[in-house]
Amino acid sequence: MRLWSLVERLRLHGLVARLYRVELSGAERVPLSGGGIIVSNHESLSDPVIVCLATRRRVRFVAKAELWRLPLLGAVMDSFGAVPVERGRGDTGAMARAGVLLDEGELIGMFPRGTCKPAASRRWQRGAARLALAHGVPLVPIRLENTRQLVPWRRVRISVGEPIPVERGAPTIAAARSLTRAAELAVEQLA
Repeated sequence: MRLWSLVERLRLHGLVARLYRVELSGAERVPLSGGGIIVSNHESLSDPVIVCLATRRRVRFVAKAELWRLPLLGAVMDSFGAVPVERGRGDTGAMARAGVLLDEGELIGMFPRGTCKPAASRRWQRGAARLALAHGVPLVPIRLENTRQLVPWRRVRISVGEPIPVERGAPTIAAARSLTRAAELAVEQLA
């Protein structure tokens, strides 16, 4: 059985939302159908779980390939339908797989900063923008707050911004850079 189905059957979304006292705003902005890419800030290993609380749709994350090097974690990632990407290498295979999922109407989750390690000046990578341009799907900005915690004491906030519509076109460096900056600003403005 796929873990996603088990999560749905056990209604774990509600349990996690209550446990972390989640305050969600803008959930209606996540498209109900069709391909799209959620772009979010990333501060904690729990962020993928928290992002999933913003929608009842399945979110297929693009995640660093190193996670698959731990057999149990790799199996969990596979079960959730995550796409492994070799970071910093222009992994065209991972981008092609994510593109197929977008064309099939799936919702992809990406953390453009790439890591949850604290750092004041992590710059956003252009992968999400390149995918959005190549497949003509919207970017959905999400801002997470208070996720860097081990125990659920503080209220976690999830803010969903207006989707950024993207016309299908050539994912040039200039176009991807501009779209990446727009997405980054949209996430920052949700703070």
